[in-house]
Amino acid sequence: MSGKPLASDTAMVMAAGMGKRMRPLTASQPKPLVRVAGKPLIDHALDRLADAGIARAIVNVHYLADALEAHVAERDAPQVVISDERSELLETGGGLIKARSHLPDPFFCLNADNIWLDGPRDAFHDLSQRWDPDAMDALLLLVPHANAKNFTGPGDFHMDQIGRLKRRAPGRIAPFIYTGIQLISHRLLRDAPEGKFSTNILWTRAIEEGRLFGAAFTGQWFEVGTPQAIAPTEDALKRG
Repeated sequence: MSGKPLASDTAMVMAAGMGKRMRPLTASQPKPLVRVAGKPLIDHALDRLADAGIARAIVNVHYLADALEAHVAERDAPQVVISDERSELLETGGGLIKARSHLPDPFFCLNADNIWLDGPRDAFHDLSQRWDPDAMDALLLLVPHANAKNFTGPGDFHMDQIGRLKRRAPGRIAPFIYTGIQLISHRLLRDAPEGKFSTNILWTRAIEEGRLFGAAFTGQWFEVGTPQAIAPTEDALKRG
């Protein structure tokens, strides 16, 4: 692998959501255990972490937590540490704050339901190559519409020539979609609200300070948010 080494050996895997858009498949199992192409969604993500050389994964759990915790306990790599949100679902930002003591600076973060095909470099080396801790609070992996499969939304971000981000304006289209994968400095987490809150609050502050950046992904990313997205994703993965 050419270029910079990995920026971190640890990733936070966001796996505590209710999976409402994936119903009825999530009536009796958490969304990360829904199978796509022969294996649970969370194993697609954890396998990619292991392949990239990331040693530890902090996995938060809430909905049907026992089933998810039992499943990941069977893995050898990466080493899995559970962040228990059984008593209260803390959303993305609150989940990061609860797990902060397990997270080095910086750390990767990804959604448990992510599926992607890497380009010349894997996603985590893509982020590591671009990482600048002096300039960035967070570096988001973004994909253009052409490389976002099953996605029909208007996009999330505009990115300038040096990678600095601004949000899509209401009613407009933005060229880049957030993949659910990012590299985060502990500086992003400073002075965070208590309890449950969205990471969007922290991103907004970083945008205002000019410290939220993006990296254009060199591979393909699949939106797998509903049961209807599973079959086309499986077909694309077979073509590989």
